[in-house]
Amino acid sequence: MKTQIYSTNGENKGEIDIPEVFNAQIRDDILKKAFRIISLSNRHPYGSSPLAGTRRVGATSRPGMGISRMPRVAGSSRAVQLGSTKGGRSPHSPRSTKNLILRINKKEKAIAWKSALAMTADPEAVKIRGHVFRQDLSFPIVVEDEMDSIDKSRDAMVFLQSIGVWDDVERSKNGTKIRAGRGKMRNRRYRTPKSLLIVTENPAKLKAFRSFSGIDVAYSDNISISKLAPGGVGGRLVIYTESAFKKIGGVQ
Repeated sequence: MKTQIYSTNGENKGEIDIPEVFNAQIRDDILKKAFRIISLSNRHPYGSSPLAGTRRVGATSRPGMGISRMPRVAGSSRAVQLGSTKGGRSPHSPRSTKNLILRINKKEKAIAWKSALAMTADPEAVKIRGHVFRQDLSFPIVVEDEMDSIDKSRDAMVFLQSIGVWDDVERSKNGTKIRAGRGKMRNRRYRTPKSLLIVTENPAKLKAFRSFSGIDVAYSDNISISKLAPGGVGGRLVIYTESAFKKIGGVQ
């Protein structure tokens, strides 16, 4: 099977063979499992100090005093150090030494990555995910390498309009909402829907695209499942440069 190669003006430049990796069997269940493990493994360790609640000096009274023999502050009835007392140690608090990294079988991870990649070549899967694009686009979307020379946001917008995916950027911009909950106070006030992903050999040259809402740029040698299938849902709208597309075709 073949797909079209688009120029930076949105015109058909030629055809290119679709690599076999884009025809891999789609396994949604393994994809969701892999995404969950990757997301949980990215958590930051956190926890209270191991000495929290144990820095107070307390002495235990002798029997026959009419009070329970708990360590108490000298000259007071305030109990300290125990987990059952106010201001005492926390017996079951989070520990920063806990191992938060989860494992996944290498073959399962490979199947998940190929499934996410194959779903980018399926226009129905891309449409189900909510992306907006021109109906006559040829999937997977491949653009000539001249795209790397676009260094101005104005030119980048004209290019996306000529390809027929600018409406998806507008969808992401209009869908930006204020996050519900405590996240508003933790430097993540806004929640922005994901738009298209650009896969190239020279991600440093595509800074003009990063200013648009929801757009990500990835290196062809390091396309993660998190970028191909945000939220564990495959079918992201992806644009490949011609050289990056050929390089991905060599993956077995």
